[in-house]
Amino acid sequence: MSGTGFSEGAGLPDGWVRVRLGDVLDTIEAGKSFICEPRPAEPDEWGIVKVSAMTYGCFDQAENKAVPRGVAVNPAYEISPGDVLVSRANTKAYVGAPVLVGDCRPRLLLSDKSLRLIPNRAVDKRWLVYALRSPEVRAYIEAKASGTKDSMRNISQGSLKDAPLMLPPIAEQLRIVEALEVHLSHLSAASELALKSRAKLQALGSAVTQEVLSACAAYPTSPLGDLLREPLRNGHSARATGRENGIRTLALTAVTLNDFDNKHTKMTDADSVKVSNLWLEPGDILIQRSNTPDLVGTSALFDGPRKWAIYPDLLIRVRTADCLLPEFATLVLQSRRTRRYFKARAKGLAGSMPKIDQDTISGVEMPVPPLDVQQKVIEETQERLAQVARLEGPLSVTVRRCHSLRSALLRRAFSGRLVPQNPDDEPAAAVLDRIRTERGAQPKPKRTRARKAPTARKAAATAPAPEPTETARTSTQQELPL
Repeated sequence: MSGTGFSEGAGLPDGWVRVRLGDVLDTIEAGKSFICEPRPAEPDEWGIVKVSAMTYGCFDQAENKAVPRGVAVNPAYEISPGDVLVSRANTKAYVGAPVLVGDCRPRLLLSDKSLRLIPNRAVDKRWLVYALRSPEVRAYIEAKASGTKDSMRNISQGSLKDAPLMLPPIAEQLRIVEALEVHLSHLSAASELALKSRAKLQALGSAVTQEVLSACAAYPTSPLGDLLREPLRNGHSARATGRENGIRTLALTAVTLNDFDNKHTKMTDADSVKVSNLWLEPGDILIQRSNTPDLVGTSALFDGPRKWAIYPDLLIRVRTADCLLPEFATLVLQSRRTRRYFKARAKGLAGSMPKIDQDTISGVEMPVPPLDVQQKVIEETQERLAQVARLEGPLSVTVRRCHSLRSALLRRAFSGRLVPQNPDDEPAAAVLDRIRTERGAQPKPKRTRARKAPTARKAAATAPAPEPTETARTSTQQELPL
């Protein structure tokens, strides 16, 4: 099968067969679009699931929006335990993310951004979900997903049906699932422990910053807007381009991760004249004016070279006056007090992508101690945060290793190397052949073709008939197809 991502020459384990996802599905069902209220549905209300209900590996029934009372819904779109759901639209990393629905409250409906896969008996549902998470299938879906923005990609039903799978016998699928669940549970436990420990260290780092800044409480404060050498400025977003001579533009992740590297940029077709005043300089502070509720207002200090990149529209640039060191201002902007301030003033429908504006940023109260005191605060904070980072480093390595091991485990499982083959298993090809034979033996539904009314040209070429009687007219009308 060409274009599937598998090598035609690659051998298959005994009993396995190379298929498309569509070969092992009875059908795919798409949801419907509704105008919903920006709140979760009450128990007695119908709700539409959001893509976030399918994003993180487990079905989250709380991620839904209420259908207004009185709006008619089709119960055929209701989600049930045991359903295999896939997000049709999401970010590049999560488009096509599958889940197997466990516990599920009644009155939850598929959305137009979700799909329900109905597999035939050739596959186990749990095996299918793991297969759709395998590195090979994920690479295929990400490559086939359409859309110009990483923030929202789409996968069509046709592309999804063409996703390549290596299908083992059903008995081996069950053994693979059993082995995967044991190994993945151990990996998940290790990763969760490392993540919790890292979160505690990050909280410790935030507390360290707050403690050091508390020494500045006795100094006068001023709104940040009064401490700038030039007005705040939003960035500019343009279409991505493959041209090497495009304009390098930051991605939001550069600020989220505080990592100004080429991998967190893209080349765009921005007008060089239009963006001539958006080139970054060392000491520029960047603030996210729109993101999730937890990330809106995230700040980072740019310390890279001049004219390396511009920044997108969702970032606001801050350039401080001489009385305020940018490193000190960044510490204040990253403090818990300022983060709470940004979160409380962020605005946005349903809270999914809240925004802050320049007035909100200008209103941040900034302590203004003498420059030597600011420098001392910077040095003490950096020293103490470096100690926290040394503890956090090994935990981050553990999280990355868990992720790599998970990918390796899935790759091994879906290449036939996780559990041994059993020659007594019925080959997958035999099951598929039997399903095709049974389908071919089923009578096809008859199609009735409505008679077309004569065209005007044909009617004109026909000699006029005498005026029918009322009885004849009624009889003729009854015989015409509706």
